Amino acid sequence: MFSVQPKYQPSLIESVLFFLLTIGLISYFIIGLGTEPHIPILLALLLTVAYGLMRRISFQDLEAGMIAGAKSGLAAIFLFLLIGILISSWMISGTIPILIDTGFSLVGGTWFYAIVFAVTAIIGVSLGSSLTTTATIGVAFIGMGSAMDASMAITAGAIVSGAFFGDKMSPLSDTTNLASTVVQVDLFSHIKHMGLTTIPAFVISFVLFAVLSPSEAVTIADLDAYKSGLADTGLMYWTSWIPLIILFLATIFRIPAFVSIALSSVIAVVLGGITSGVAWTEIWGILFNGYTASTGFGPVDELLTKGGINSMLFTISLVILALGFGGLLFVTGIIPAILASFQQKLQNVRAIIASTAATALGVNVLIGEQYLSVMLTGETFKSVYQQTGLSNKVLARTLEDAGTVINPLVPWSVCGVFIAEVLGVPVLTYLPFAFFCLLSPVITVLFGGKALKNKG
Repeated sequence: MFSVQPKYQPSLIESVLFFLLTIGLISYFIIGLGTEPHIPILLALLLTVAYGLMRRISFQDLEAGMIAGAKSGLAAIFLFLLIGILISSWMISGTIPILIDTGFSLVGGTWFYAIVFAVTAIIGVSLGSSLTTTATIGVAFIGMGSAMDASMAITAGAIVSGAFFGDKMSPLSDTTNLASTVVQVDLFSHIKHMGLTTIPAFVISFVLFAVLSPSEAVTIADLDAYKSGLADTGLMYWTSWIPLIILFLATIFRIPAFVSIALSSVIAVVLGGITSGVAWTEIWGILFNGYTASTGFGPVDELLTKGGINSMLFTISLVILALGFGGLLFVTGIIPAILASFQQKLQNVRAIIASTAATALGVNVLIGEQYLSVMLTGETFKSVYQQTGLSNKVLARTLEDAGTVINPLVPWSVCGVFIAEVLGVPVLTYLPFAFFCLLSPVITVLFGGKALKNKG
C-alpha cells in the first residue's frame, strides 16, 4: 500500500459511487470513443483532485499522494527501459530471430491446432508481446488454417492462447514486470510461481487443441518463406543462444531481474557488434529507437522491427498516470474505505483469491485495459493479502491469471479490438476456443486452497 495515509474518511457508499464514476469515465473514453487510455486516466486524476479539494484535503496532500503512487512504480519503469534495450540487443545478437526460427522448425504433423498453440507460445515468450505475436505469426497461421480449410475460430483461439501464454510467462513482458513490481515480488520468483497454475492450463489446453485438430498433415510452404526471411537477416549464429543462456542461468542463481537483464543486454550488444555487421556507431541508436529489419520479406521485417527505449515510453507514461491516480484514490480515502469492507467479509483464502480474480476480470470488462486491471487490483488487495498472511506471490499470480489473459476475451478491450482486426475473427467467435485464457482464472481460484503453503 502507498505510504501516504488517507486524509479523509468517506462512507462506503460514497467511495463506491465515486469509484464507479471514475471507472465509468475511463470506460466511456476507451470503449465508447476509442481513445488512448492516457487521456481518460488524466481526466479521472483531475476529477479526483477536485473531489479531494471539495473534501478540504490540501493540494499538498493530494500532490503527495500522486507522487507516492507514481514512486511505487519506479522499479518497473527502470525495468521497462532495460527491457526496451534487451529486445533491441537480442535482435542484433540474433537471439530473438533464432528463437522464432526454432519455433517454426517444430511445425509439422497432424496436430495443427496444438502445434499452432505451442509454437505461438514459444514465440510469444521470446518476444514478450502478445499483440506483436498475434499480428505477425498469428496472421501467418490464420493464412495456413484458411488454406487447409481449418476452423478459423479454433485457429484464432489457439493463436490467442499461445500469445497470451507468452505474454504471461516472458521476462520481456511489460505486464509480467508490472505485476511483479506493483506487489513487490522478484520478477523471476513471480514467473516461477505462476507455473503452479500456468503449466496445468497449458497442458490441458494443448490436449484440447490436439483432440480438435484435423487429421490432414500441415503444409509448411508459408513457413518456409518465413524461415528463409529469418536466414536472410544474417543475424543467426550459434552465439545467438548465449544471451538467452545468460538470462536463464541468472534466473537459476536468483540474480535480481534488473541485473540479469542488464548483463544479458551487454553481452548481446557485444556479440551483435561482432556478428551482425551493424556498425558500432549505429548500435547506440538501435538501443534507443529499436531494430529495423530489411530482409525484403514484409512479414519478417514487421516481426523483427521492434525494441528500443523509445518503444517503452507509451507504457511508462501510462504506468505513471495510472499509479498517480491510484495514489489519489488512497489519499482521498476511496480505496481504504472499500478495503475496510473487504477485510470484514474476506476471511478465508479461497474467497480472497476469488475476489481478487473477480476484480481483475471486472476491471477488464468495465475499462477494457490490461494494465489497469493489474495495477488497480494489485494496489487494492495488497494489504488484504498482507493482513491474512498470504504471500504477495499469490497476489501477483492471480493478477496475471485473471487480469493479463482475460483482456483478449473482452470484445471492446484494447487487445480484443486489435486481435479481431488483425486476425479477421470476431472476439466472440474465438472466445470459446481460447482455452488457456479461459482456464487460467478457473485454475487459480481452484488452486487457492493451497495458497498459504506458498508464502514468501
